[in-house]
Amino acid sequence: MFDSLSDRLGGVFDRLRGSGALREEDVQAAMREVRIALLEADVALPVVRRFVDSVTEAAIGQQVLRSVTPGQQVVKIVHDGLVEMLGSQTADIDLNAAPPVVIMMVGLQGSGKTTTTAKLGKLLRETRGKKVLMASLDVNRPAAQEQLKVLGEQAGVATLPIVPGQTPVEIATRALHAAKLQAVDVLLLDTAGRLHVDQALMDEMKAVSAVSAPRETLLVVDALTGQDAVNVAQNFAGEVDLTGVVLTRMDGDARGGAALSMRAVTGKPIKFAATGEKLDAIEAFHPERVAGRILGMGDIVSMVEKAAATIQAEDADRMAARMAKGQFDMNDLRTQLQQMQRMGGLGMLAGMIPGMKKAKAAMASSGVDDKVLLHMDAIIGSMTPKERERPELLNAKRKIRVAKGSGMQVQDVNKLLKMHMEMAKAMKQIRKMGGLKGLGALFGGGGIDAAMPGLGGGMGGGGQIPPGMGGGMGAGGLPGLPGSGMGGGGMPANLGNLLKRK
Repeated sequence: MFDSLSDRLGGVFDRLRGSGALREEDVQAAMREVRIALLEADVALPVVRRFVDSVTEAAIGQQVLRSVTPGQQVVKIVHDGLVEMLGSQTADIDLNAAPPVVIMMVGLQGSGKTTTTAKLGKLLRETRGKKVLMASLDVNRPAAQEQLKVLGEQAGVATLPIVPGQTPVEIATRALHAAKLQAVDVLLLDTAGRLHVDQALMDEMKAVSAVSAPRETLLVVDALTGQDAVNVAQNFAGEVDLTGVVLTRMDGDARGGAALSMRAVTGKPIKFAATGEKLDAIEAFHPERVAGRILGMGDIVSMVEKAAATIQAEDADRMAARMAKGQFDMNDLRTQLQQMQRMGGLGMLAGMIPGMKKAKAAMASSGVDDKVLLHMDAIIGSMTPKERERPELLNAKRKIRVAKGSGMQVQDVNKLLKMHMEMAKAMKQIRKMGGLKGLGALFGGGGIDAAMPGLGGGMGGGGQIPPGMGGGMGAGGLPGLPGSGMGGGGMPANLGNLLKRK
């Protein structure tokens, strides 16, 4: 969502960082470009003015201009300003009340309210251990109640039985009674939407709110609607006592202005962001992490959390034991590829890793997408169990058979084997260093670059994370997918040439 804004700001700050000393005129010129970038990203004009004025005032201080690294200081000030604009701190959902805690979902029709209700129910059940009941109060849209019932079955969350002919207030009263009888922790009320804000909608929501006394009233807004989303939020905030906002379609290609403006304009925190169609594609909104992504600093914390949620514990234990012995076969490579797919694919990971913006752009321009992972998985799947354990058995005849079985070319099989060979070599080097304990010691003592010359690529600037073990970030490839060089800020040569065909 923030790609275009991130690219514009990245260009501005690259020029600032390239200057040995900054003058006040340099900062003023940079802030003019920041103002234009934010306006082009569809951020509300009053928000842009406040942001640029506060950042400029802090950036032209003597402490910054006389600093050893003035460019970096300005970037930090802009980062802090973005965090402040987005809401400073993560706003958690308030469940501190006697059960059942009522959460009312409101918003316009088509904003993703019903799907978001099911996502939130699944999240509360799985991460908070809450017993959740969902009820649809939408009696206007055809099959709206049936939709929530189906989504509830998919998410493993109970839904209120449908009784035709009831009004929203009657459904809410019945839902509250059922939640108390069933000892439900959280009751989610999915209210009706409209194509636009009207008085009938507001009156209906006020009546439902009066009988259910919700602890949280969350406004669901489609981030793709831009500034109109901010106008909708203002209209709802004036009529209903909102406690927070949920932004849907945060994985879309909109300019991101709604997300940046929402907190400042409404005064209500953004509590959740929906990042896809699947029912697990929702996460808490972290202002600091989003600001880091916008400025190209990556989001390692979110990546680690995503890895912890998707990587199976038994797979991780088995991989750790094999790494300690210096072992790495095709089955291990296949496990890594599947884990990358579960974490969102190459594009998602590249957006979270510091310094990978150029690699991500190169991937897009060269026509490589997440089908690469599927193609590699297909090649490994065409091998026999013995060939996966001992890839050295793959002679010319076997490679032809594997290529035909996977619908790929022999060259593609050779590239995958070379990738595996480099990763296996890395595992053996880790074992020589003392296994996982030796590797752990590197994180505080020079990183992999110092201990394994030629393997790590280095990232510069203090190295926010160790370079990727299988080839490094800067000179060797994506983590877990080693290549033979980034090629001047591009993507690994092996990965770039591997399986471009759709």
